[in-house]
Amino acid sequence: TCSRRHGQYTMNQQCSTKVSEKPPFDRSSSQDSLDEESMEDYWTELENIEKSSENRQEQEVVVVKEPDAVLEGELEEEWLKEAGLSNLFGESAGDPQESMVFLATLTRTQAAAVQKRVETVSQTFRKKNKQHQIPDVRDIFAQQRESKDEAPDGTGLQSDRTNENKYKGRDEQASNLVIGEEKLFLPEDAPASETDINLEVSFAEQAVGQKESAKEKTQKSIDDNAQLPNFRLPKDKTGTTRIGDLAPQDMKKVCRLALIELTALYDVLGVELKQQKAVKIKMKADSGLFGVPLTVLIEQDQRKVPGTRIPLIFQKLISRIEEGGLGTEGLLRIPGAAVRIKNLCQELEAKFYEGTFNWESVKQHDAASLLKLFIRELPQPLLSVEYLKAFQAVQSLPTKKQQLQALNLLVILLPDVNRDTLKALLEFLQRVIDNKEKNKMTVMNVAMVMAPNLFMCHAFGLKSSEQREFVMAAGTANTMHLLIKNQKLLWTIPKFIVNQVRKQNTENHKKDKKAMKKLLKKMAYDREKYEKQDKNANDADVPQGVIRVQAPHLSKVSMAIQLTEELKASDVLARFLSQESGVAQTLKKGEVFLYEVGGNIGERCLDDDTYMKDLYQLNPNAEWVIKSKPL
Repeated sequence: TCSRRHGQYTMNQQCSTKVSEKPPFDRSSSQDSLDEESMEDYWTELENIEKSSENRQEQEVVVVKEPDAVLEGELEEEWLKEAGLSNLFGESAGDPQESMVFLATLTRTQAAAVQKRVETVSQTFRKKNKQHQIPDVRDIFAQQRESKDEAPDGTGLQSDRTNENKYKGRDEQASNLVIGEEKLFLPEDAPASETDINLEVSFAEQAVGQKESAKEKTQKSIDDNAQLPNFRLPKDKTGTTRIGDLAPQDMKKVCRLALIELTALYDVLGVELKQQKAVKIKMKADSGLFGVPLTVLIEQDQRKVPGTRIPLIFQKLISRIEEGGLGTEGLLRIPGAAVRIKNLCQELEAKFYEGTFNWESVKQHDAASLLKLFIRELPQPLLSVEYLKAFQAVQSLPTKKQQLQALNLLVILLPDVNRDTLKALLEFLQRVIDNKEKNKMTVMNVAMVMAPNLFMCHAFGLKSSEQREFVMAAGTANTMHLLIKNQKLLWTIPKFIVNQVRKQNTENHKKDKKAMKKLLKKMAYDREKYEKQDKNANDADVPQGVIRVQAPHLSKVSMAIQLTEELKASDVLARFLSQESGVAQTLKKGEVFLYEVGGNIGERCLDDDTYMKDLYQLNPNAEWVIKSKPL
């Protein structure tokens, strides 16, 4: 056994050919066949990484809890906790009613994913002869099915079928394209390069429908690697919801649903979703720049610059590269001198926060090497310890569309600081690609160079043949390609998940109202009077078809606005801003936003193209407020 060190990740494995010697190319064995020449950048980058690591000090090791090293049922128990369903088992088990509201909003595939994990945990508890009462999983899901069969709204079974019917034509059309890989025979009236992403129906439910239709087809797909389809986000009249648009309490629900949906999608497609836990993290220091956890970096940066969301050193390295001009040939591909990089690291550690570091002396290629080094040396990977293997498994999903759907859910699941830093990185990489005519760095070139820096610790931590290493390399490069090319779509929260959150909020409000009514009855209040007040609270003095918009920080603090079919959120903002004078008139578009507050959502920032009448019909009890986004 030998040890191969990449940055701070140490992986013990059977020695294989050095990575600088390319594994033999075999087009048939790779899921995403790439031409051999295009892989050259990948192997060259890997060789550069190995050389640079020889000049770096010994780094500490992250000890990762691997799935095969944990007790039976432990990962499932952890999964249920993360999904907010820990009261279905163990010491906290008892009355499962607390989770009924949540379970009632799940789709069939999501419910099946939860049921599978509950059964494993229940069996484990029984084996351990725990004295706790284990709820019978059949009872829990029987109640859930009853409540779903009654519900004709946004998330029950009936509505799933309605949505499926609504999208049946579109999805049948899509299934003609997606057998094994994304491009087959496109309908004559559809452009070959564009594919719609349906965000209204659960991804896992779509996969079930697609598998069923694919069973009837035997035609083999053609290789689609030459050109990735252009995935398009259809306009949603009730507004597209992006990460950062929702209040924290709703975002927490989104993350739980995203985990369940991702698990359901992987279950349907027969891919194992492996989560890991960092059980022991040794850091070389609890402060500094390189080899320091993102959370620690952000805490120390926020003391310098309040509201910082992306590490200052990361921002500065990107701006230094851009100052040198993005047209430089071989940008990101050509490494800086390893000894110089090592010296720059030491100097940055000593002088960066003091503000005495001389940035003028940093060459552009050195700054790019430092940026990649920063990513590699994070004690926990940028894609997180928990989900790095799940990101890796994306390449095993059958179609590009499903890979993109999984990446969308994984981006939602990342911790805030990881997600914000990844976003800054992908936006920067896109700016590099925008200059490809000069710098000769296409999206695939950039993906090849960056993939080892984000995925390497996992991709080469396997006991594998050279051919397997090539497949892994090709897969991570293609995943990187998808991340860069579809980054705007990846920061969108699917509508079906937002609708599930709305459903949960509605059900919770009903529970709260029932409790309040009981309390009022005990206190001998006039129940009828309370209900009447409650009913009229939101539409007092506002005529039908009119909304009252509040703008507490603008000179015109309130305005009644008539709803029309074409009225958009941008129109409402324009009406308020046109009435501002003096200092307030300097408010630019993008500094204040219209928010949907309350009703069946906590708080949601609206995009400009939201049709107000459609949204009002979806959430008639909301208030409408104009304000700036919190930091």
